[in-house]
Amino acid sequence: MNFLKRLFGRDDKFYDLLEASADEAKNSACILAGLMPFLDDKVAIQASLEALSQSRRKHKRISQEITTQLCRTFVTPLEREDIEALSSGLSRVPKTMEKIVERLLICPLNNHAESMIKQVTMLEQAATIVSVMVHSLRTNPHVEEIEDEYGQLQTLEGDADRFMISLLGELFNGQADAKDALFLKDMYELLEKAIDRCRDAGNVVFQVVLKYS
Repeated sequence: MNFLKRLFGRDDKFYDLLEASADEAKNSACILAGLMPFLDDKVAIQASLEALSQSRRKHKRISQEITTQLCRTFVTPLEREDIEALSSGLSRVPKTMEKIVERLLICPLNNHAESMIKQVTMLEQAATIVSVMVHSLRTNPHVEEIEDEYGQLQTLEGDADRFMISLLGELFNGQADAKDALFLKDMYELLEKAIDRCRDAGNVVFQVVLKYS
């Protein structure tokens, strides 16, 4: 019986792996959020970078296991391309977080730190919503059951995009010197990209639910 379950994909391994991947993406956002009060502290930044590196290594192992199980399983609970797309989308979230903290280690923010806090808060919210959506797949939900989360995610992404534009406007019309302006522009755009990554993963979940409803 256990062999047949493994053979035909009737067990929950793919849901377990995708949920673990989504939770690790959320964890990376929480690590970044926890760093926000210490953006001028290189020791704290280094510790956060190490935590993100560990999280990303764990995420890579999960992604590799998903690939391995796809090769070993004849029938999967979701279509193979959907599992691959969601796994790929989720893996991009912690990768972007790591890039953000790597840059902070090169150039800690002594000023302008407050301008990043709202973006990071929005990013943490987006990653949390994606985790909820991925966990819902196990129950084979109808579209109506995830519409609220999907709508919240789309709204967050739109708000984040408009907020980044306002930050860039303030940056280039303000008193920041050229070096700070270039660095902050890079940070704002990376944070916006991380939110976009969450939106992309949420889109995959929504499309899967539409397909199976």
